[in-house]
Amino acid sequence: MKGDANDPKALIFEAYQIADITKPECRTIFLDWALSLPVEQDTGQTLRVLIARYVDANPGHPMNDVMNEGLAGMATPRRRGGWRSRPRN
Repeated sequence: MKGDANDPKALIFEAYQIADITKPECRTIFLDWALSLPVEQDTGQTLRVLIARYVDANPGHPMNDVMNEGLAGMATPRRRGGWRSRPRN
């Protein structure tokens, strides 16, 4: 099955179809989904669309938590450091 622009491989759709799926399995599917998106695509906006599409219709599904955690993780960028952050003498 082929998905749409927000879920190109229909991975998120299929995750919601699997009975008794666990949260670790959802995380694996989520990672595969994220890696399948084109680089230029706004992942945050795409994730918001998928959350609107699936979360209310599937209460208690572990993928709901995974997608919300993914969105929250994107909202709080972390400092990465590197040579530019080191003080110059």
